[in-house]
Amino acid sequence: MPSPVTFTSAGSQSTAAYSSGAPSNLQRAVLKVHKPPQSGGTGQPPGDWLFDIEFQFNPKEFSVSKNAKWGRDAQPNAKKSAPPQFKGSDPAKLSLEMFIDATDKMNDAVVKKVEQLFTCCVATEDSRQHKKPSPPWVIFKWGGMTGFPAYVASVTAKYTLFTPSGTPVRAVCTVNLEEISGELGGQNPTSGALAARDTHVLVAGDSLPSVAFRAYGDAGKWRAIADANDIDDPMRLRPGTRLLVPALEELDG
Repeated sequence: MPSPVTFTSAGSQSTAAYSSGAPSNLQRAVLKVHKPPQSGGTGQPPGDWLFDIEFQFNPKEFSVSKNAKWGRDAQPNAKKSAPPQFKGSDPAKLSLEMFIDATDKMNDAVVKKVEQLFTCCVATEDSRQHKKPSPPWVIFKWGGMTGFPAYVASVTAKYTLFTPSGTPVRAVCTVNLEEISGELGGQNPTSGALAARDTHVLVAGDSLPSVAFRAYGDAGKWRAIADANDIDDPMRLRPGTRLLVPALEELDG
């Protein structure tokens, strides 16, 4: 079984370092929470955006793992075992820690943030009404890196500091994400676990260059979005249309 890959930020920063003022260009990590597709299919893009769970402090590290399945047929009369056959692969898994601190205000912000994480393990109201209960889909994003569409497999909150009245004001949450099985339509399956496509719903005034600038910081990359969505005429865009936005890694590749 392959070992997980661990990504470590370029230098950990303590709570004191943050309290003294974070750099203005600091990219905050975020879990973007979406509705599951109404069809319930795993090969569909995430549903409408619900809310963001922003990291108060960027994770010091996180790990990504993916396992391949192999099997061998029994060879009772052979001196050697049969060659292994590929049986498929397990979904990618991502594990990270979220540090939450409210010692500056001494309020219930920590409890509320933990409860927000716990809601990601519960079926959404819409999915229950459609008789297809499903928890929300989440995507981990940090700077230019976009994770795979996933569900929150587990959340463990460890409270480490309390007010005299017993209100938790500091916690460390371990969040485990598991890739939604199936591939998004048009997604390159070899693009890697951290190169999943994002989506964008067009609103009045949007253009492909504006969407490209928002996604990549370069309006000139609009052709990649047009190609991914089979758009022949970029001047005829309908508000409400959901676009697949390729990951920057795919463009560079």
